[in-house]
Amino acid sequence: MTDIYSLLLIIQDVLKRLKKSKLNKTLMNYKKLGNTDLNVSTICLGTMTWGEQNTQEEGFEQMDFALDQGVNFWDTAEIYSIPMREETYGETERIIGNWFQKSNKRKEIILATKVCGNTSNKYIRGGGYNFGRKKITEALEESLKRLKTDYIDLYQLHWPERNTNFFGMHGYEHDERDNDWTPFEEILESLNKFINEGKIRYIGLSNETAWGLSKFLELSKLKKLPKMMSVQNPYNLLNRSYEVGLAEISVREQSGLLAYSPLAFGYLSGKYRNNNLPEKSRMKLFKDFTRYKNENGQRAIEEYYKISKKFNIDFTQMSLKFCEIQPFITSVIIGATTMEQLKTNIESVNVSLTSEIINEINKIQKKYPNPCP
Repeated sequence: MTDIYSLLLIIQDVLKRLKKSKLNKTLMNYKKLGNTDLNVSTICLGTMTWGEQNTQEEGFEQMDFALDQGVNFWDTAEIYSIPMREETYGETERIIGNWFQKSNKRKEIILATKVCGNTSNKYIRGGGYNFGRKKITEALEESLKRLKTDYIDLYQLHWPERNTNFFGMHGYEHDERDNDWTPFEEILESLNKFINEGKIRYIGLSNETAWGLSKFLELSKLKKLPKMMSVQNPYNLLNRSYEVGLAEISVREQSGLLAYSPLAFGYLSGKYRNNNLPEKSRMKLFKDFTRYKNENGQRAIEEYYKISKKFNIDFTQMSLKFCEIQPFITSVIIGATTMEQLKTNIESVNVSLTSEIINEINKIQKKYPNPCP
């Protein structure tokens, strides 16, 4: 009898552990990347702080945890870590590559990286335009080496070579002399070559306009060249400008938004309220990042914060969930510098926003329309 009783206690303990494990596991959501066969998690692991605000060891911990929680979609770029500087150029890709080598889990990850556009930084292939055949080939080969992989799932053009609006620029000013950038058809031909060689699987854009996306999609159809499967642009409660023009294209053409800066540099977590500047935070370390500091932006943040308190929902998770539920969004790119932040961000997929919450959010958008575009 004693043996049976002991066995029952063991079984009971195991069941408790299993139950606890399931409770701690995030029930991740997935969507198709464009019209590909890839199912990507609706939370994408952003990586741009690794090598600057985060060490390799901390990056490894984030990757281990994210994958365990079902986050199979990771985004990086050749220029990371951020802020851009020669000493840390390519460091984030190197950290990811080292994790692939150590874990042997490359095939479990849908990996996205980016090639930079026009740049004045001479340490990046001498500066200038980067989408021409020679330079984009060099960029891809360098990324593959740093990432210690022989293929990239999603290769993105980080920002346009041409003169247009991105990174929060206001007011389009056309310059007739701005015509030296690489023709879109030539870019698509180069990317098609990489696909045929098995070095990349799919392609996407970043910081792009409605004209740019439409032109690429048009050429893909006319010339039977690869299609842009995604657009990585900013989107958050303080900047919903993607909804004007680009959102409809994303839905109708199956070229969804990969939303970056969903927490507006952390402002939509509430940590900077009342002029608070936490140690090691981005706003404490890099005071030149002023995009979300204007007066109407701060007023809107307070209004959104009050909504989260009224409905007893975590402010960070409310902000992220609002992005995730948009029909034109494929995945929301999070960026964490601590494990606590990472867990909170990932767990946002299990939050529900009622129609009442969404209506109140939309009222604030009408009161302060896109205060930080």
